[in-house]
Amino acid sequence: MIKILKYGQVPNSDIFARVTPAVDVAAAVSGILADVRTRGDRAVLDYTRKFDAPQLETLPVSQQEIEEAFALVEPEFLSILEEAAENIRLFHSKQVRNSFVIADKPGIILGQKVTPIEKVGVYVPGGTAAYPSTVLMDTIPARIAGCPQIVMTTPPGKDGKVNPAILAAAKIAGVDQIFKVGGAQAIGALAYGTETIPKVDKIVGPGNAYVAEAKKQVFGLVSIDMIAGPSEILVIADGKSDPAQVAADMLSQAEHDRLASAVLITDSEALARAVSDQLEKQLPLLPRRDIARAAIDNGGKIIVAEDLMAGIEIANEIAPEHLELMVDDPFAYLDAVKNAGSIFMGRSCPEALGDYFAGPNHTLPTSGTARFSSPLSVDDFVKKSQFTYYTAGALSGAAEKINYFAGKEGLQAHGRSVMIRQEGKK
Repeated sequence: MIKILKYGQVPNSDIFARVTPAVDVAAAVSGILADVRTRGDRAVLDYTRKFDAPQLETLPVSQQEIEEAFALVEPEFLSILEEAAENIRLFHSKQVRNSFVIADKPGIILGQKVTPIEKVGVYVPGGTAAYPSTVLMDTIPARIAGCPQIVMTTPPGKDGKVNPAILAAAKIAGVDQIFKVGGAQAIGALAYGTETIPKVDKIVGPGNAYVAEAKKQVFGLVSIDMIAGPSEILVIADGKSDPAQVAADMLSQAEHDRLASAVLITDSEALARAVSDQLEKQLPLLPRRDIARAAIDNGGKIIVAEDLMAGIEIANEIAPEHLELMVDDPFAYLDAVKNAGSIFMGRSCPEALGDYFAGPNHTLPTSGTARFSSPLSVDDFVKKSQFTYYTAGALSGAAEKINYFAGKEGLQAHGRSVMIRQEGKK
Protein backbone atom coordinates (compact mmCIF):
# COMPACT_ATOMS: atom_id res chain seq x y z
CA MET A 1 0.00 0.00 0.00
CA ILE A 2 1.18 3.51 -0.78
CA LYS A 3 2.77 5.59 1.98
CA ILE A 4 0.98 8.73 3.23
CA LEU A 5 3.43 11.30 4.62
CA LYS A 6 2.64 14.61 6.33
CA TYR A 7 5.17 17.23 5.31
CA GLY A 8 6.85 18.71 8.35
CA GLN A 9 6.04 15.67 10.51
CA VAL A 10 8.40 13.21 8.84
CA PRO A 11 12.08 13.61 7.88
CA ASN A 12 12.71 15.37 4.58
CA SER A 13 14.76 12.35 3.56
CA ASP A 14 11.47 10.39 3.44
CA ILE A 15 9.76 13.11 1.39
CA PHE A 16 12.52 13.41 -1.20
CA ALA A 17 13.80 9.82 -1.32
CA ARG A 18 14.08 8.20 -4.76
CA VAL A 19 14.16 4.54 -5.71
CA THR A 20 17.45 3.77 -7.45
CA PRO A 21 18.44 0.67 -9.44
CA ALA A 22 20.38 -1.81 -7.33
CA VAL A 23 22.09 -3.59 -10.22
CA ASP A 24 25.42 -2.32 -11.55
CA VAL A 25 25.60 -2.97 -15.29
CA ALA A 26 28.63 -0.82 -16.10
CA ALA A 27 31.10 -3.69 -16.49
CA ALA A 28 28.74 -5.77 -18.63
CA VAL A 29 27.97 -2.81 -20.87
CA SER A 30 31.64 -1.95 -21.22
CA GLY A 31 32.36 -5.46 -22.46
CA ILE A 32 29.53 -5.35 -24.99
CA LEU A 33 30.65 -1.99 -26.34
CA ALA A 34 34.25 -3.15 -26.70
CA ASP A 35 33.10 -6.25 -28.56
CA VAL A 36 30.92 -4.24 -30.94
CA ARG A 37 33.76 -1.82 -31.59
CA THR A 38 36.09 -4.70 -32.45
CA ARG A 39 33.84 -7.14 -34.31
CA GLY A 40 31.18 -4.84 -35.77
CA ASP A 41 28.23 -6.55 -37.44
CA ARG A 42 29.26 -10.00 -36.23
CA ALA A 43 29.10 -8.91 -32.59
CA VAL A 44 25.82 -7.08 -33.07
CA LEU A 45 24.26 -10.10 -34.77
CA ASP A 46 25.56 -12.48 -32.09
CA TYR A 47 24.06 -10.38 -29.27
CA THR A 48 20.77 -9.95 -31.12
CA ARG A 49 20.49 -13.70 -31.62
CA LYS A 50 21.37 -14.27 -27.97
CA PHE A 51 18.93 -11.78 -26.44
CA ASP A 52 16.15 -11.32 -28.99
CA ALA A 53 15.84 -13.32 -32.19
CA PRO A 54 17.77 -16.64 -32.29
CA GLN A 55 17.33 -17.16 -36.03
CA LEU A 56 17.93 -13.60 -37.23
CA GLU A 57 19.90 -13.52 -40.48
CA THR A 58 20.27 -9.83 -41.35
CA LEU A 59 20.17 -6.59 -39.38
CA PRO A 60 18.53 -4.09 -41.78
CA VAL A 61 14.75 -3.80 -42.07
CA SER A 62 13.86 -3.97 -45.75
CA GLN A 63 11.47 -1.65 -47.53
CA GLN A 64 9.27 -4.68 -48.18
CA GLU A 65 9.06 -5.36 -44.44
CA ILE A 66 8.06 -1.75 -43.82
CA GLU A 67 5.32 -1.89 -46.44
CA GLU A 68 4.04 -5.23 -45.13
CA ALA A 69 3.96 -3.89 -41.58
CA PHE A 70 2.13 -0.76 -42.72
CA ALA A 71 -0.52 -2.95 -44.31
CA LEU A 72 -0.95 -4.94 -41.09
CA VAL A 73 -1.73 -1.94 -38.91
CA GLU A 74 -5.42 -1.12 -38.52
CA PRO A 75 -6.50 1.93 -40.57
CA GLU A 76 -7.94 3.53 -37.44
CA PHE A 77 -4.56 3.39 -35.68
CA LEU A 78 -2.76 4.68 -38.77
CA SER A 79 -5.14 7.65 -38.75
CA ILE A 80 -4.38 8.28 -35.06
CA LEU A 81 -0.64 8.05 -35.72
CA GLU A 82 -0.96 10.58 -38.55
CA GLU A 83 -2.93 13.00 -36.38
CA ALA A 84 -0.52 12.64 -33.47
CA ALA A 85 2.40 13.22 -35.85
CA GLU A 86 0.78 16.39 -37.16
CA ASN A 87 0.27 17.67 -33.59
CA ILE A 88 3.93 16.98 -32.83
CA ARG A 89 5.03 18.75 -36.01
CA LEU A 90 2.90 21.79 -35.23
CA PHE A 91 4.31 22.16 -31.71
CA HIS A 92 7.94 21.56 -32.61
CA SER A 93 7.88 23.80 -35.67
CA LYS A 94 7.57 26.72 -33.24
CA GLN A 95 10.95 25.78 -31.75
CA VAL A 96 12.99 26.37 -34.90
CA ARG A 97 15.85 28.82 -34.38
CA ASN A 98 17.17 31.01 -37.17
CA SER A 99 20.69 32.14 -37.89
CA PHE A 100 21.37 35.82 -37.23
CA VAL A 101 23.78 38.56 -38.27
CA ILE A 102 24.76 41.71 -36.36
CA ALA A 103 26.26 44.49 -38.49
CA ASP A 104 25.60 47.64 -36.48
CA LYS A 105 29.23 48.83 -36.18
CA PRO A 106 31.41 49.95 -39.10
CA GLY A 107 33.71 47.22 -40.37
CA ILE A 108 32.36 44.53 -38.04
CA ILE A 109 30.03 41.65 -38.87
CA LEU A 110 29.11 39.11 -36.18
CA GLY A 111 26.70 36.24 -36.39
CA GLN A 112 25.54 32.78 -35.56
CA LYS A 113 24.68 30.07 -38.03
CA VAL A 114 22.42 27.16 -37.14
CA THR A 115 23.29 23.84 -38.79
CA PRO A 116 21.41 20.53 -38.47
CA ILE A 117 23.30 17.58 -37.02
CA GLU A 118 24.30 15.36 -39.93
CA LYS A 119 23.45 11.87 -38.65
CA VAL A 120 21.03 11.06 -35.82
CA GLY A 121 20.44 7.67 -34.21
CA VAL A 122 17.04 6.99 -32.64
CA TYR A 123 16.76 4.12 -30.17
CA VAL A 124 13.26 2.68 -29.75
CA PRO A 125 12.68 0.14 -26.96
CA GLY A 126 11.07 -3.24 -27.49
CA GLY A 127 10.58 -6.14 -25.13
CA THR A 128 7.66 -5.91 -22.67
CA ALA A 129 6.09 -3.02 -24.57
CA ALA A 130 6.44 -1.39 -27.98
CA TYR A 131 6.44 2.39 -28.25
CA PRO A 132 5.48 3.84 -31.64
CA SER A 133 4.97 7.11 -29.77
CA THR A 134 8.74 7.24 -29.12
CA VAL A 135 9.38 6.96 -32.86
CA LEU A 136 7.25 10.02 -33.52
CA MET A 137 8.56 12.07 -30.59
CA ASP A 138 12.24 11.43 -31.28
CA THR A 139 12.20 11.55 -35.08
CA ILE A 140 9.88 14.42 -35.99
CA PRO A 141 11.93 17.15 -34.20
CA ALA A 142 15.04 15.88 -36.01
CA ARG A 143 13.21 16.09 -39.33
CA ILE A 144 12.02 19.63 -38.54
CA ALA A 145 15.61 20.57 -37.65
CA GLY A 146 16.66 19.42 -41.12
CA CYS A 147 18.86 16.45 -40.14
CA PRO A 148 19.81 14.72 -43.42
CA GLN A 149 20.05 11.16 -42.06
CA ILE A 150 17.98 9.50 -39.32
CA VAL A 151 18.84 5.92 -38.36
CA MET A 152 16.63 3.88 -36.03
CA THR A 153 17.46 0.76 -34.04
CA THR A 154 14.90 -1.37 -32.24
CA PRO A 155 15.03 -4.96 -30.96
CA PRO A 156 13.13 -7.56 -32.98
CA GLY A 157 10.81 -10.18 -31.57
CA LYS A 158 11.79 -13.83 -31.37
CA ASP A 159 10.51 -14.26 -34.93
CA GLY A 160 13.03 -11.71 -36.16
CA LYS A 161 10.38 -9.15 -37.02
CA VAL A 162 9.87 -5.63 -35.70
CA ASN A 163 6.52 -4.69 -34.23
CA PRO A 164 4.37 -3.43 -37.16
CA ALA A 165 3.20 -0.34 -35.24
CA ILE A 166 6.82 0.77 -34.76
CA LEU A 167 7.56 0.38 -38.46
CA ALA A 168 4.37 2.23 -39.39
CA ALA A 169 5.32 5.11 -37.09
CA ALA A 170 8.82 5.15 -38.59
CA LYS A 171 7.40 5.49 -42.08
CA ILE A 172 5.08 8.32 -40.99
CA ALA A 173 7.88 10.12 -39.14
CA GLY A 174 10.38 9.82 -41.98
CA VAL A 175 13.09 7.47 -40.67
CA ASP A 176 15.72 6.72 -43.32
CA GLN A 177 17.13 3.37 -42.13
CA ILE A 178 15.98 0.84 -39.55
CA PHE A 179 18.02 -1.95 -37.96
CA LYS A 180 16.92 -4.92 -35.88
CA VAL A 181 19.06 -4.51 -32.82
CA GLY A 182 18.47 -3.40 -29.25
CA GLY A 183 20.26 -3.04 -25.95
CA ALA A 184 23.80 -1.80 -25.35
CA GLN A 185 24.88 -3.41 -28.62
CA ALA A 186 22.60 -1.03 -30.56
CA ILE A 187 24.09 1.99 -28.82
CA GLY A 188 27.59 0.70 -29.59
CA ALA A 189 26.75 0.15 -33.24
CA LEU A 190 25.39 3.69 -33.57
CA ALA A 191 28.34 5.21 -31.72
CA TYR A 192 31.15 3.34 -33.50
CA GLY A 193 29.54 2.30 -36.75
CA THR A 194 29.71 -1.19 -38.22
CA GLU A 195 29.90 -2.62 -41.72
CA THR A 196 26.11 -2.19 -41.98
CA ILE A 197 25.02 0.34 -39.37
CA PRO A 198 26.28 3.89 -39.92
CA LYS A 199 28.10 5.82 -37.23
CA VAL A 200 25.95 8.71 -36.06
CA ASP A 201 26.67 12.05 -34.40
CA LYS A 202 23.90 11.95 -31.80
CA ILE A 203 21.85 9.20 -30.13
CA VAL A 204 18.41 9.84 -28.66
CA GLY A 205 15.71 7.67 -27.16
CA PRO A 206 14.87 5.85 -23.92
CA GLY A 207 15.81 2.33 -22.89
CA ASN A 208 16.54 0.00 -20.02
CA ALA A 209 19.48 0.21 -17.61
CA TYR A 210 21.84 -1.32 -20.20
CA VAL A 211 20.85 1.24 -22.83
CA ALA A 212 21.16 4.14 -20.38
CA GLU A 213 24.61 2.95 -19.25
CA ALA A 214 25.75 2.46 -22.83
CA LYS A 215 24.69 6.00 -23.73
CA LYS A 216 26.61 7.24 -20.71
CA GLN A 217 29.76 5.38 -21.76
CA VAL A 218 29.75 6.55 -25.40
CA PHE A 219 28.96 10.17 -24.54
CA GLY A 220 31.79 12.33 -25.79
CA LEU A 221 32.38 10.18 -28.84
CA VAL A 222 28.81 11.06 -29.79
CA SER A 223 26.24 13.37 -28.29
CA ILE A 224 23.22 11.97 -26.44
CA ASP A 225 19.89 13.45 -25.40
CA MET A 226 20.02 12.52 -21.70
CA ILE A 227 20.57 9.66 -19.25
CA ALA A 228 16.98 8.63 -18.67
CA GLY A 229 15.92 7.11 -15.38
CA PRO A 230 12.64 5.41 -14.44
CA SER A 231 9.36 7.15 -15.29
CA GLU A 232 7.97 9.72 -12.85
CA ILE A 233 4.66 11.43 -12.25
CA LEU A 234 3.83 13.98 -9.57
CA VAL A 235 0.22 15.09 -9.19
CA ILE A 236 -0.65 18.23 -7.23
CA ALA A 237 -4.36 18.01 -6.43
CA ASP A 238 -6.76 19.93 -4.20
CA GLY A 239 -9.57 18.47 -2.15
CA LYS A 240 -12.09 18.89 -4.97
CA SER A 241 -10.22 16.45 -7.21
CA ASP A 242 -11.71 13.09 -8.14
CA PRO A 243 -9.68 10.45 -6.26
CA ALA A 244 -10.34 7.86 -8.98
CA GLN A 245 -8.85 10.15 -11.62
CA VAL A 246 -5.83 10.96 -9.46
CA ALA A 247 -5.17 7.27 -8.82
CA ALA A 248 -5.57 6.43 -12.51
CA ASP A 249 -3.04 9.10 -13.46
CA MET A 250 -0.54 7.82 -10.90
CA LEU A 251 -0.93 4.27 -12.19
CA SER A 252 -0.40 5.43 -15.77
CA GLN A 253 3.29 5.84 -14.91
CA ALA A 254 3.55 3.11 -12.29
CA GLU A 255 2.81 0.49 -14.96
CA HIS A 256 5.96 1.49 -16.88
CA ASP A 257 8.56 0.11 -14.52
CA ARG A 258 8.95 -1.41 -11.06
CA LEU A 259 11.23 1.54 -10.28
CA ALA A 260 8.77 4.16 -11.53
CA SER A 261 7.80 6.99 -9.18
CA ALA A 262 4.15 7.96 -8.63
CA VAL A 263 3.64 10.81 -6.15
CA LEU A 264 0.61 12.82 -5.05
CA ILE A 265 0.92 16.11 -3.18
CA THR A 266 -2.32 17.45 -1.72
CA ASP A 267 -3.59 19.81 0.95
CA SER A 268 -6.45 17.41 1.78
CA GLU A 269 -6.01 14.44 4.12
CA ALA A 270 -9.40 13.16 2.99
CA LEU A 271 -8.24 13.10 -0.65
CA ALA A 272 -5.01 11.37 0.39
CA ARG A 273 -6.95 8.52 2.02
CA ALA A 274 -9.44 8.30 -0.86
CA VAL A 275 -6.65 8.09 -3.45
CA SER A 276 -4.93 5.37 -1.43
CA ASP A 277 -8.19 3.39 -1.47
CA GLN A 278 -8.62 3.96 -5.20
CA LEU A 279 -5.12 2.70 -5.93
CA GLU A 280 -5.97 -0.55 -4.18
CA LYS A 281 -9.22 -0.84 -6.17
CA GLN A 282 -7.66 -0.10 -9.56
CA LEU A 283 -4.38 -1.97 -9.27
CA PRO A 284 -5.84 -5.50 -9.55
CA LEU A 285 -7.57 -4.51 -12.80
CA LEU A 286 -4.33 -3.71 -14.66
CA PRO A 287 -2.71 -6.24 -17.02
CA ARG A 288 0.67 -4.94 -15.75
CA ARG A 289 -0.49 -4.99 -12.13
CA ASP A 290 2.63 -6.73 -10.81
CA ILE A 291 4.86 -3.99 -12.20
CA ALA A 292 2.53 -1.22 -11.03
CA ARG A 293 2.19 -2.80 -7.58
CA ALA A 294 5.96 -2.85 -7.12
CA ALA A 295 6.23 0.78 -8.22
CA ILE A 296 3.46 1.95 -5.88
CA ASP A 297 4.77 -0.01 -2.90
CA ASN A 298 8.43 0.91 -3.37
CA GLY A 299 8.48 4.40 -4.87
CA GLY A 300 4.94 5.66 -4.52
CA LYS A 301 3.97 8.21 -1.89
CA ILE A 302 1.24 10.67 -0.97
CA ILE A 303 2.48 13.88 0.66
CA VAL A 304 0.04 16.01 2.64
CA ALA A 305 1.16 19.64 2.58
CA GLU A 306 -0.13 22.70 4.41
CA ASP A 307 -1.42 24.25 1.19
CA LEU A 308 -0.94 24.00 -2.56
CA MET A 309 1.82 26.61 -2.74
CA ALA A 310 3.76 24.60 -0.17
CA GLY A 311 3.07 21.59 -2.38
CA ILE A 312 4.59 23.36 -5.37
CA GLU A 313 7.71 24.16 -3.34
CA ILE A 314 8.04 20.44 -2.56
CA ALA A 315 7.48 19.62 -6.25
CA ASN A 316 10.21 22.07 -7.25
CA GLU A 317 12.62 20.23 -4.98
CA ILE A 318 11.63 16.86 -6.47
CA ALA A 319 11.80 18.27 -10.04
CA PRO A 320 9.55 15.60 -11.59
CA GLU A 321 9.49 14.34 -15.16
CA HIS A 322 5.71 14.86 -15.39
CA LEU A 323 3.80 17.31 -13.21
CA GLU A 324 0.01 17.52 -13.13
CA LEU A 325 -1.71 20.59 -11.64
CA MET A 326 -5.13 19.13 -10.88
CA VAL A 327 -6.83 22.36 -9.77
CA ASP A 328 -9.50 24.69 -11.15
CA ASP A 329 -7.11 27.46 -12.24
CA PRO A 330 -3.74 25.86 -13.02
CA PHE A 331 -2.46 29.01 -14.72
CA ALA A 332 -2.52 30.77 -11.35
CA TYR A 333 0.20 28.35 -10.20
CA LEU A 334 2.20 28.00 -13.41
CA ASP A 335 4.74 30.74 -12.66
CA ALA A 336 5.51 29.15 -9.29
CA VAL A 337 6.60 25.91 -10.97
CA LYS A 338 10.36 26.12 -11.52
CA ASN A 339 11.47 22.51 -12.02
CA ALA A 340 9.42 20.07 -14.11
CA GLY A 341 9.89 18.32 -17.43
CA SER A 342 6.33 18.68 -18.73
CA ILE A 343 3.39 20.34 -16.96
CA PHE A 344 -0.21 19.17 -17.42
CA MET A 345 -2.73 21.85 -16.60
CA GLY A 346 -6.12 21.32 -14.99
CA ARG A 347 -8.48 18.44 -14.34
CA SER A 348 -8.91 17.39 -17.98
CA CYS A 349 -5.25 16.94 -18.86
CA PRO A 350 -3.98 13.50 -17.84
CA GLU A 351 -0.30 12.85 -18.46
CA ALA A 352 -1.14 10.22 -21.09
CA LEU A 353 -2.35 13.07 -23.31
CA GLY A 354 1.27 14.16 -23.56
CA ASP A 355 2.61 10.65 -24.05
CA TYR A 356 0.74 10.15 -27.28
CA PHE A 357 -1.16 12.97 -28.82
CA ALA A 358 -1.04 16.60 -27.71
CA GLY A 359 2.23 17.58 -29.42
CA PRO A 360 4.79 18.56 -26.74
CA ASN A 361 7.59 16.04 -26.47
CA HIS A 362 7.44 13.08 -24.12
CA THR A 363 11.21 12.51 -23.94
CA LEU A 364 11.80 14.33 -20.67
CA PRO A 365 14.40 14.83 -17.93
CA THR A 366 14.08 12.38 -15.03
CA SER A 367 15.67 11.76 -11.61
CA GLY A 368 15.59 15.43 -10.65
CA THR A 369 17.47 16.61 -13.74
CA ALA A 370 14.56 18.90 -14.64
CA ARG A 371 16.39 21.32 -12.32
CA PHE A 372 18.81 22.01 -15.17
CA SER A 373 17.66 20.26 -18.35
CA SER A 374 14.75 20.37 -20.76
CA PRO A 375 12.48 18.14 -22.85
CA LEU A 376 13.78 16.87 -26.18
CA SER A 377 13.29 19.57 -28.80
CA VAL A 378 14.41 20.81 -32.20
CA ASP A 379 17.34 22.46 -30.38
CA ASP A 380 18.72 19.00 -29.64
CA PHE A 381 19.19 18.31 -33.34
CA VAL A 382 21.07 21.43 -34.36
CA LYS A 383 24.44 22.92 -33.55
CA LYS A 384 25.38 26.56 -33.54
CA SER A 385 28.54 28.13 -34.98
CA GLN A 386 29.59 31.71 -34.36
CA PHE A 387 31.32 33.83 -36.97
CA THR A 388 33.27 37.08 -36.72
CA TYR A 389 34.43 39.47 -39.44
CA TYR A 390 36.54 42.61 -38.82
CA THR A 391 38.04 44.87 -41.44
CA ALA A 392 41.64 46.03 -40.93
CA GLY A 393 40.37 49.39 -39.76
CA ALA A 394 37.98 47.84 -37.24
CA LEU A 395 40.77 45.65 -35.84
CA SER A 396 43.00 48.68 -35.45
CA GLY A 397 40.38 50.31 -33.28
CA ALA A 398 40.35 47.35 -30.89
CA ALA A 399 44.00 46.25 -31.06
CA GLU A 400 45.40 48.07 -28.02
CA LYS A 401 42.47 46.95 -25.85
CA ILE A 402 42.92 43.31 -26.86
CA ASN A 403 46.66 43.50 -26.28
CA TYR A 404 46.10 45.01 -22.82
CA PHE A 405 43.54 42.30 -21.95
CA ALA A 406 45.90 39.53 -23.12
CA GLY A 407 48.67 40.97 -20.98
CA LYS A 408 46.44 40.80 -17.92
CA GLU A 409 46.12 37.04 -18.51
CA GLY A 410 49.84 36.61 -19.17
CA LEU A 411 49.25 35.47 -22.72
CA GLN A 412 51.58 37.69 -24.71
CA ALA A 413 51.31 35.65 -27.90
CA HIS A 414 47.60 36.42 -27.98
CA GLY A 415 48.34 40.11 -27.88
CA ARG A 416 51.17 39.77 -30.39
CA SER A 417 48.85 38.11 -32.92
CA VAL A 418 46.80 41.30 -32.92
CA MET A 419 49.62 43.83 -32.68
CA ILE A 420 51.63 42.32 -35.53
CA ARG A 421 48.84 43.42 -37.83
CA GLN A 422 49.33 47.02 -36.69
CA GLU A 423 53.03 47.22 -37.54
CA GLY A 424 53.85 49.84 -40.14
CA LYS A 425 50.44 51.52 -39.81
CA LYS A 426 51.61 54.41 -37.66
